[in-house]
Amino acid sequence: MRFSVVKIGYDQRQVDSCLDELAVRLSRLAARAEGAAGATREWDEIRQEATWLSGLLQRLDLGDAATTRRAGDVVRQEADEILAQARCALDEAREEARRLREQAYEDAVQARRDFEEALHARRRREALVDEILTGVTVEPVPADTPTAAAGTGVPATRMAAGGRDSGAQPPTGRTGR
Repeated sequence: MRFSVVKIGYDQRQVDSCLDELAVRLSRLAARAEGAAGATREWDEIRQEATWLSGLLQRLDLGDAATTRRAGDVVRQEADEILAQARCALDEAREEARRLREQAYEDAVQARRDFEEALHARRRREALVDEILTGVTVEPVPADTPTAAAGTGVPATRMAAGGRDSGAQPPTGRTGR
């Protein structure tokens, strides 16, 4: 009598079927025992078979309980291992989250310091420019004052002034206007 092992013991249908078969055989043995009350040899065979079947039932009950107990222990052990792994993973995730928060805070503090330093430097430059500009006096230039570019002494281009490019030909594909 062998039973398929399932998650929590043996296959219940197989065990029930086996017990039903044993009950039928015991009933037949009981009937034979009543019929053969006078025959001692047959009676001894019946008694031996009944004893054997009874022992088998006891072993099945003990084996089944032990197997169930062992299966329960295995399940508990696996559950404990899974729980320990989950707790470890949770602790690691919490530690990682703490490190990320600290890093984000440090980055924010550093960014604020950099901003404040840049703002302070800008304000210093602004104050320096204001100080320089307050000391400068601007005299108005008369509107009819000629500028250097308006006079004839400033050539418009190097070629007009006879500079080093004055004898050069314009590049190919371009026309000189």
